[in-house]
Amino acid sequence: MTITAMPGAPAGDAAPEEKKGGKKKLVIVVVLLAVLGGAGYWFFLKPSGPPPPPEPGEVTALEPIQVNLAGGHFLRIGIALQATTTVAHDVEGSKALDAVIHVYSGKKLEEVMAPKEREHLKEELKKEVDHLYHGDVMDVYLTEYVAQ
Repeated sequence: MTITAMPGAPAGDAAPEEKKGGKKKLVIVVVLLAVLGGAGYWFFLKPSGPPPPPEPGEVTALEPIQVNLAGGHFLRIGIALQATTTVAHDVEGSKALDAVIHVYSGKKLEEVMAPKEREHLKEELKKEVDHLYHGDVMDVYLTEYVAQ
């Protein structure tokens, strides 16, 4: 003789209650694992603020060039590039010299000689060089600046 159900309890009611309790336990375990995973990330793997600023590396001085200004004037300008320590070699300057020509050529003599405008043009050059060198150059210095 085989017993398939306990006396006094209907045979079909026991299985759904066990499944229902099993689903609740599974949901609780999943939520608990998500909370523990989030807490572990927060305390151990979370980035600790912004990255440190780049450290200055070598300065590469470039040969001065002459740039044509408006009205038959010209500007003789020399620059030096301050690389970051992430650069393992000297910075090749042809892209920077091209940026100098792009930023300064065609400007009026009054524009390149006014102190405020000169600083503005230098900042524009610095942004252009930063873009061209993908952040490997952190500053641009004017080593020669003669307009005529």
